[in-house]
This record gives sequence, C-alpha cells and structure tokens, in this order.
Amino acid sequence: MYEVLAVTGYKPHELGIFNQKHPHLPYLKKAIQKKLRALKEDTDFVWLLTSGQPGVEQWAAEALIGLKDEYPDLKLATLAPFYNQDERWKEDWKTAYEFIWEQSDYKDFISKCPYDNPAQLKMKNQFIVEKSSAFLVLYDEATPGSPDFYLTYANKKHEAADYPIFYLTPEEIEDSVREEQDGWI
Repeated sequence: MYEVLAVTGYKPHELGIFNQKHPHLPYLKKAIQKKLRALKEDTDFVWLLTSGQPGVEQWAAEALIGLKDEYPDLKLATLAPFYNQDERWKEDWKTAYEFIWEQSDYKDFISKCPYDNPAQLKMKNQFIVEKSSAFLVLYDEATPGSPDFYLTYANKKHEAADYPIFYLTPEEIEDSVREEQDGWI
C-alpha cells in the first residue's frame, strides 16, 4: 500500500488547452480518472497530493473528488507552494482551484508567504515528493516540459527507496478516447 500518491503532469498550455471548453479535455479527464481508479485498486492509496496548479494537477484533483462516492476513504491534500498562487491565472483555472481548495481534506501553503522567487517552486516539487509514497505523472519522454522539474526529485527518491513512479501515457489517453467514442465506458 502506498498511502500518499502525488500527481503532476503538463500545464494546460503545454497540451494546447487554453480553456475548460477544449474538445479533448473530457477525454483527458476521463483517462486521468480511469488511471486513478486503477491505482486505487492496485495500490490502495488513500491520499492524493497535489499543489493545485492548472493542468493535470487540477484535473486529477477533480477526478479524485468524483471518485469519493465510489471510494469513501479517498482524501485530497492540496499543498500550494505559496500564498495567492492563483492571482495571475485565467479565470477558468482560478475557479477550478477555488473549488479544489474548498473540497480538499487537507490544505496548506508550503511557503508561508506570497511568491518571492523561483526557489519556492523548486521547494514545492521537492517537498511534495518527500511527503508522498508514490508518484503519478502524465508525461511523454519525447515531449519535455514542466513535469521534468518534479521528475528530477521523484527519480532520485525512486532510486533510493521503494517509491514507484506511475505514468499516464499518451497511448492510455488515446485508448480512453477510442473507448469513449466506441461507447465502451
């Protein structure tokens, strides 16, 4: 059992998604929820740990909230890197973040001040990996991006301890799209 599953992945713009109405977003969200359900069954994780940033982190938090009826023991922890991390975000992402923050079973700020310097983001990545017992990432090695920063710490922990890194791959997302279009889900 891995008690705490941290999650990250690409930001919306890295996936070509610029608002909540993007036509591929429902498929992506369904693929994330499917992966979380499978990991719940396989690892029996209890906590999903996220920083609440737009993209995969927000979508995974929303998916977990949707799974709570099915798995009442699931809990959501949101650890924001600093106060007011959402102040420069688009309204769509702010609204989602506020909902996730309110629905979180545990919420706090890693750095107890507003944004001051990039070291706060580095500290967030390291802290979340340290506090988790497994890691889920939407990542394609052929497409470097923001998940690389988390993966630096996750790979170090993976090499030193029992710290599995689970990937949600583009192929799994494509499978979800096909299943949805074929009416299998």
